[in-house]
Amino acid sequence: MNPVAPVRSVLGTAARVYAGQAAHAASVPAFMTVAIVTDSCHYLPAQLVASNSIHQVSLYVHDGDRTLAELRMDDYDAYYERLRDLAKLPTTSQPSIGDFLDVYEPLLAEGQEIVSIHLAGGMSGTVRSAEQAREQLGGRAEQVHVVDSLSACGGEGLVVLAACAAARAGRTGAEVARHTRLARSELKMWFALDTLEYLRRGGRIAGAQAWLGAALRIKPILTVESEITPVEKVRTSGRAFERMVDLLRTLAAEGRDAWMVQHIQAPDQAHELARRGTELLGREPLVISEIGPVIGTHVGPGLLGAGGLPSGLLDG
Repeated sequence: MNPVAPVRSVLGTAARVYAGQAAHAASVPAFMTVAIVTDSCHYLPAQLVASNSIHQVSLYVHDGDRTLAELRMDDYDAYYERLRDLAKLPTTSQPSIGDFLDVYEPLLAEGQEIVSIHLAGGMSGTVRSAEQAREQLGGRAEQVHVVDSLSACGGEGLVVLAACAAARAGRTGAEVARHTRLARSELKMWFALDTLEYLRRGGRIAGAQAWLGAALRIKPILTVESEITPVEKVRTSGRAFERMVDLLRTLAAEGRDAWMVQHIQAPDQAHELARRGTELLGREPLVISEIGPVIGTHVGPGLLGAGGLPSGLLDG
């Protein structure tokens, strides 16, 4: 079984239409020759996951003596409240090879090709686990196409939705994989953090290493280009918010009009960013959703993210 992530989220009007179209297309067997598999770090709403027949493999959170599959974690408020007070952060890990094979095998048995799209390889071993699972399939390996999204969260989610559109259009696995990589090349996604403290404590600071020390009080704006990459730094939450609005203005100017907003424990700011972005782009975000514990453990509460790609890529 593929548990559906219980993400608290809001679907925009365009996404509700898109979900309905996807559900209708998914009911036509001829369009389902390619199955889309991803991991739990896209944080798309359950409705979009279900309507697009997206198959999921969960990453894990290791909290004390407990190992929790992210797809089964449903109380984000409690998790993040506890995270603020922990002296030692939980750790996270990728799915096992066996986890992937449990999803791949039934799909292959049904005669489907698979396009498996995952969290950036520079951030996680997830995509490598998928590749190792593929290698164990012997002669069937050529039916599985593994794609590194080179992104995370909403960026990964938008790339997955582009893959779903190509699959619904009846493309082959190789063609869906190419379309997925094209979508990734057109993606722009940014995240404003409340603090660098969680990245520092989790050892995931990567390219933002130079901003440590006295700079922990800054409000960094980051992107993901295989790994977490710094864009710029500002001094206050208000300036960070306005800079995110400026970046949405860039999306509008460049025609990246299929867009979304994500947050961690910042719903009011997320909805205000969505309102400002709707004025700029002339359409609502596809999704407003909260990022879950696997990524949230490393970036902490207060994150605000947004980004997009051209809507034509979601037409297949």
